[in-house]
Amino acid sequence: MLEKSWLVLDAFRPTGGPLRLIEVAERCQLPKTTAYRLLTDLTAIGAVERRERGYVLGRRLFELGSTVPLERDLRHAALPFMHDLYEATRETIHLGVRDGLDVVYVEKLRAHESLALPSRVGGRLPLNCTGVGKALLAYSSPDLIDEVLARPLRRLTAHSIVDAKRLEEAIGQIQAAGLAYEREEAQIGGACIAAPIFREGTVVAALSVSVPLSRFHPTRLAPAVKTAALGVSRALNRSTLR
Repeated sequence: MLEKSWLVLDAFRPTGGPLRLIEVAERCQLPKTTAYRLLTDLTAIGAVERRERGYVLGRRLFELGSTVPLERDLRHAALPFMHDLYEATRETIHLGVRDGLDVVYVEKLRAHESLALPSRVGGRLPLNCTGVGKALLAYSSPDLIDEVLARPLRRLTAHSIVDAKRLEEAIGQIQAAGLAYEREEAQIGGACIAAPIFREGTVVAALSVSVPLSRFHPTRLAPAVKTAALGVSRALNRSTLR
């Protein structure tokens, strides 16, 4: 029953609702009666709310999610540096972590004049298609890198890297430079630079600045991104020592 309850909650990706009963049942491949019973139980504990247009995720999930230690500590350490990076660039800033073969975005500061990027807080995208994802991948274990390279690579645009040899070369360049570059691989007309964030020598997140391709100036943006990511790493490691 716990697994089925999680299937119901996961059905609300990526928007959180509203969803009608039939939509939840279809997404979960459950009978309507089972879906209704699970939604009723989840509503009773505040994990789901029922509104006129359908069911939505409940506020208690947000409250619980905000207490997850890694994301809580990471956001606390990163936000000052993200705001500094935003003030320096006036572009969209992302903070993401790895979950399986995806990057999950835990924070985003959106520029006033920005592209309609596919990223959103709580959303996920393939590691191989984003700057944040590639920065995370490049500093992950060799076993994970091999696993990603052995699988069919997912595509978001015609420019996404779906050739394993090209991605392997890109990973080597990221490891040498300490920076990941992405040009129109996640969004046509967009580009970004990302840098890894470390805690006790292990990559735990990555930080990026995303810009329209017409404003993409790596020599100006790269030092700022690298400095911000280094600052977050230092803040995280100081908190570990306390």
